[in-house]
Amino acid sequence: MAAERTILKTQVGIVGGGPAGLMLSHLLSKAGVENIVIEKRDHETIRNTHRAGILEAGSVRMLTETGINGRVLTEGHRHDGIDLRFNGVSHRIDFPSLVGESVWLYPQNEVFVDLAAARERDGGDVRYSVSDTEVLDQTTATPKIRFTDANGERFEIHTEILVGADGSQGICKWSIPGEERTDNFIEYPFAWFGILTEAPPSAPELIYANSEHGFALISQRNEHVQRMYFQCDPDEDASAWTEEQIWDELQKRVDGPDGFQLKRGPIFEQMVLKFRSYVCEPLRYGNMYLVGDAGHTVPPTGAKGLNLAFNDVRVLFAAIEKFYAEQDSSLLDSYSDDALERIWKAQNFSYWMTSMLHTRKDATPFEIKRALGELNTVVNSEHGKAYLAEGYTGWPTK
Repeated sequence: MAAERTILKTQVGIVGGGPAGLMLSHLLSKAGVENIVIEKRDHETIRNTHRAGILEAGSVRMLTETGINGRVLTEGHRHDGIDLRFNGVSHRIDFPSLVGESVWLYPQNEVFVDLAAARERDGGDVRYSVSDTEVLDQTTATPKIRFTDANGERFEIHTEILVGADGSQGICKWSIPGEERTDNFIEYPFAWFGILTEAPPSAPELIYANSEHGFALISQRNEHVQRMYFQCDPDEDASAWTEEQIWDELQKRVDGPDGFQLKRGPIFEQMVLKFRSYVCEPLRYGNMYLVGDAGHTVPPTGAKGLNLAFNDVRVLFAAIEKFYAEQDSSLLDSYSDDALERIWKAQNFSYWMTSMLHTRKDATPFEIKRALGELNTVVNSEHGKAYLAEGYTGWPTK
């Protein structure tokens, strides 16, 4: 006979202890709203999961103005633009002159480290390495979360508001009955071959390259480690490539009359990243609310993923705070529509960037030249550059 579950009671139960879940927990605790976070991964696994991180100005403000810490400002790198490179020529998009904002290069795992430390510092209830997680009774006044902790003890959280922040592979979204959920998605006919390399930066800012050989992104991580990608087939075998082949492939996609050369170094990680666009509608089921990748994913071309998650958190936090401070559920009722407005803008921006910069294998000469015409239109128009800059740095919040 299975051991009985220990009952825990709180106001907000959060499934998922990544950046979105921890940011929401932090904001709620500051507002005096009790919450418990559970996460299936252990702290070290999340800390060592290397993911890119371009933070919009609004996301940086959330990290620096809410009492977490200012490490993003001291350890991160402010970027005031990007290069769009096509026909072998670079065209800089200057963010401050166009829209008065910048972005920050700060890896997502470092965001997690900061948030996890803040929750520990402030006595937050965050439980890592849980298993057998279930969510139930979402449409009642007392949604529940069941789980087994790292020591094998079984728990059931009785909460008033349940938040799914458990990522694209999590359980919360799929707990919504199919007839109550619309899955909007599109799969792309290409993927990214990504590497991490021990090398100095090849350029001061990110380079987004469209070439006859396909797309490449020359990104960064810090002064000593760089992240780079090139467009490949979704079924590409990353392990079949030698370092020399990888570097040669990246180089030919950025070659140009200016003689630009990548700075090479040992490659210590190589992988194929498949991506698609997805949006779950609505983002609410009863008293369960979805935030971040639990409710939507975007291709990485537009650097929107973590920023969208933080915006969801901003919108949901305001709704929960109003509910407990004023017994007013109006913002909770409008949460899904309010969050989806920005989500669909970001989906459009990411789809646009992806389509403009990548080349399908079956693309006709007309389609290839049309995309170059679009790139030319963007870089030769102040309005075109401003549109890209505003989307990339983040639209103003209401």
